[in-house]
Amino acid sequence: MNFGLNLQNDPQTSLFVLFGVVITIFLIFDLGVFNKNAHKVSLKSATYQSIFWVVISVAFGFLIYKYAGGATLSLEFYSAYLTEYALSVDNIFVILLILRYFRVEEKYYHKILFWGVLGAIVFRAIFIFLGAYLVAQFHWILYIFGAFLVYSGIKIFFTDEDDDLDPEQNIIIRFARKYLRITKGHFSGKFIVRRGAKIMFTPLFLVILLIESTDLIFAVDSIPAVFAISQSEFILYTSNIFAILGLRAKFFLLAGIIDKFHLLQKGLSFILIFIGAKMLLEIIHVHINTLISFSVIFTVLMLSIVMSLLIPKKKENAVTNLES
Repeated sequence: MNFGLNLQNDPQTSLFVLFGVVITIFLIFDLGVFNKNAHKVSLKSATYQSIFWVVISVAFGFLIYKYAGGATLSLEFYSAYLTEYALSVDNIFVILLILRYFRVEEKYYHKILFWGVLGAIVFRAIFIFLGAYLVAQFHWILYIFGAFLVYSGIKIFFTDEDDDLDPEQNIIIRFARKYLRITKGHFSGKFIVRRGAKIMFTPLFLVILLIESTDLIFAVDSIPAVFAISQSEFILYTSNIFAILGLRAKFFLLAGIIDKFHLLQKGLSFILIFIGAKMLLEIIHVHINTLISFSVIFTVLMLSIVMSLLIPKKKENAVTNLES
């Protein structure tokens, strides 16, 4: 059975259909079969899921290499995937803070992240295809993306990763609390409940809103970053979604140890600066090829992880002001 695919005549369309089929089947089985009931995701399960999505992503990149563009396009896919995968680590940290802030039980984490990923699939499609249209119409917008990425990278480098998150300052949360009826309990993981004739929203609904709005903020960095790697909507969208689907499994894998990778933020900032500079160098016709880009991104990511483990985070000494 080949699902009507013709990899020889129209490889990208065929692979995109295959991509859609795989994603749809997984999402249906994930929520409807494997995780029908709320439960805490085990470390073992998270490990298997992480490996599964990495293997699927690598295999998809190989199919691109074999049928849809050779080494150049497959390297673009891997570079974009690795960039998004790396940048999603910051997303994991923020999601964890949100869940802890709202005191969400761990057995509901999976359901919340599932709907968060589903929303991300839709919004990333809008961002990427709109961005591709704008780039096609106004090529100079890439230079604006580049300058923005350099600025973002520098800002992230000097930002304290321990800054407190205050969800109540989020404009969407403020709007929801003002105009929607919000319950106090979680109501067995439901997002919407009915009380008499009234429809009310649970705090878990606020969590979803906050996670989606946070993902949009992160997309402002990650989407321009992948445009520096490729302008192919096919490459941009598939690499982005594979990375996002891997993010959820990675969340359960890293939730308890993410604080150990304290230098990863510095590495991510360097990646953003590098990608932004790569875009800006095009102005003076200096082109950095895809293999070099992939090598730099991979090396910086690995170094920041290894150095985080080799150089433990310094604990700040408490300073007590004593009155004389």
